[in-house]
Amino acid sequence: MNKLIAIFLCLFTLSFNGFASELKGVRIWPSPDSTRVVLDLTSAPVHDSFLLTGPDRIVVDINGPASKFDLTKIKNTSPLLKTIRTSTPKKKGTFRLVFDLHKATKPVIFSLTPTKPYGHRLVIDLPHNNIKSTKEVSAKKPVVPPSLNDQRDIVIAVDAGHGGDDPGALGKQTYEKHVTLAIAKRVAELINREKGMKAVLIRSGDYFVNLNKRSEIARKSQADLLISIHADGFHNPKPRGASVWVLSTRRANSEIGRWIEKHEEQSELLGGAGEVINKAEQDLFLTRTLLDMSMDHSMNTGYGVSVEVLKELGKVTTLHKKRPEHASLAVLKSPDIPSLLVEAGFITNRQEEVLLRNTSHQKKVANAVYAGVKRHFANNPPVGTYFAAIAAKSHVVQRGESLSVIAKRYGVSVNQLKLANQLKSDQLRVDQELKIPSS
Repeated sequence: MNKLIAIFLCLFTLSFNGFASELKGVRIWPSPDSTRVVLDLTSAPVHDSFLLTGPDRIVVDINGPASKFDLTKIKNTSPLLKTIRTSTPKKKGTFRLVFDLHKATKPVIFSLTPTKPYGHRLVIDLPHNNIKSTKEVSAKKPVVPPSLNDQRDIVIAVDAGHGGDDPGALGKQTYEKHVTLAIAKRVAELINREKGMKAVLIRSGDYFVNLNKRSEIARKSQADLLISIHADGFHNPKPRGASVWVLSTRRANSEIGRWIEKHEEQSELLGGAGEVINKAEQDLFLTRTLLDMSMDHSMNTGYGVSVEVLKELGKVTTLHKKRPEHASLAVLKSPDIPSLLVEAGFITNRQEEVLLRNTSHQKKVANAVYAGVKRHFANNPPVGTYFAAIAAKSHVVQRGESLSVIAKRYGVSVNQLKLANQLKSDQLRVDQELKIPSS
């Protein structure tokens, strides 16, 4: 009988230890919209959590031994999270962590299975819930014909792939997320130097942005184009060369395309709460005709830009393929924003990993992306933009317009307009076509 009890206790202990997780590390990833806290654990966590107020805090109980990890050494720059500390749990065999907050939030808590270079993790996402009030302007402004300098900028959303707890593809010494951010920042810098163009960085630091949220950020910025910067990875070190990917309505038919899609699925899981269904796909069901037309325009524009970017990339690095490739990727699926994904090279190829780590090469890749984008929009400027205004060859006079108004709009003088059109007076007639001289 005693032997049976001893065996039972032994089995119970082994079973309990199978659900016990020891805390090995804590990482905090603040972003503009939320703070992600990642707990590194020795095994898959069994956990419970609840919220408390006065002051606001989150309590998380995890099955396992008391934590020996020094929580005072954690680097924390979050605007929402004050501190992480231990407390006494009510249940034996568990350890308790308390997350003290500056204000209340609704956390999203989920676990992740091991993915190189990380093991088992428990993730706590803390939305910042920042609500910025905007004042409505009720007074109507008089309608004034815009001058050349009043034309809107072409907005380019530049997305650095992966980030935070999602390292992306792994080289011998390099994480993809660091390479993509360095190149994306350089592309944005070049775009912002160009008159008539403006860049919006999807992420500006080492934090994760959910894949669907990336398109939302671009949309809120009224982007004309979304470029996602990546560095390829593969299961063997032989493939090399840069490539540009555009949306396919079918799964990729190449092995490398399927590999990229698999890595994006892993990134989607890192978003938490099962948020892996693209909102655009739901909308397509509701308003199929309009969105199909919009999607066709976006796909055609995205393909046109990708051709120009590939031409420029071919001048500074080896190309994996000389034509744009197709894959079904969430970051490309926005029906109203032309999108493309640039793979700067294979981080799993030793020679290209060395190049991708090199600042000079990163600048060359960024310059190529910028040059390709600029050439496309110079040849195909969106209506109402500065690029469209400077590309104008003629102007049809509208009712109420004068030479001075037209000259101001295109950034030329009245005398230049009169000389270009051999006008002897300032009189104009409606529907008269004027040649616009270069400014």
